[in-house]
Amino acid sequence: MTIWYTLHRWHGALARALDFLRSPLLLATRLWVGWQFLKSGWLKLTNWDTTLVLFENEYQVPLLTPAVAAVAGTAGELFFPLLLVLGSFTRVGALGLFAVNLMAAVSYWHVIGGEGYEAAAGQHWTWGFMLLVLAAFGAGRISLDEAGSRARQ
Repeated sequence: MTIWYTLHRWHGALARALDFLRSPLLLATRLWVGWQFLKSGWLKLTNWDTTLVLFENEYQVPLLTPAVAAVAGTAGELFFPLLLVLGSFTRVGALGLFAVNLMAAVSYWHVIGGEGYEAAAGQHWTWGFMLLVLAAFGAGRISLDEAGSRARQ
């Protein structure tokens, strides 16, 4: 038996041992990133006058009027995270939030792209990465997506 074969066999055993973590980690990712956006959307909704002022004066959303951008951004931050938390239409929720996150980063880049705001930019990068992982891999077994898939079989 060669060393390569032995290493490959050990690696396979390690993969099988760690597979049980996949669904809990996808659930934790869904809950974490969903919670971040739900908090932001709720804050915008409950302070609507301030939200409108920010979209008029601070955020530079391309192609949309400030009022339309405020409604679209708030709606996206409230609707798409619910899909993630429930694990229902998870890929749609992840891609929708990815778009919301991208637009937020673009619209506020004049601030978060500046010196001293690297952590804020890093959060957007991290959330974007997490959302792409969810879009690529789905919700995992602990989800309504999985329950619906099993019910159809």
